[in-house]
Amino acid sequence: MAENKKTSNSKSSSKKTSTSKKSSSKSNVWGINKIAFFTICAVAFLYCIAFICSACGLQLKIVSALQGVATAIMICLVAILAWRYVSGKPMIWKVLYALCILLVLIGIVLPLII
Repeated sequence: MAENKKTSNSKSSSKKTSTSKKSSSKSNVWGINKIAFFTICAVAFLYCIAFICSACGLQLKIVSALQGVATAIMICLVAILAWRYVSGKPMIWKVLYALCILLVLIGIVLPLII
């Protein structure tokens, strides 16, 4: 009878462990989804302001700066998610990640300067 209780206790504890792992992974995904949603909302708001400024005939530099900021926000979110993917991979993936981030940042900053 004592062996029976041990077996049932180990089954219930393994069920609790697997359930807690599933719920924690769901909460992580929910957090990422929530961050992504609010980032898209903020970027859409910046693009709307840029559109209104360009429709009103304000300076082109202001409009392009707002669009650049919105794009940079989106790139930051994607960069964080990409790093989570790359962090467990071999070094070549990390080098490729750093190279791509550098090229994207140059692509964002260079048109604003010129």
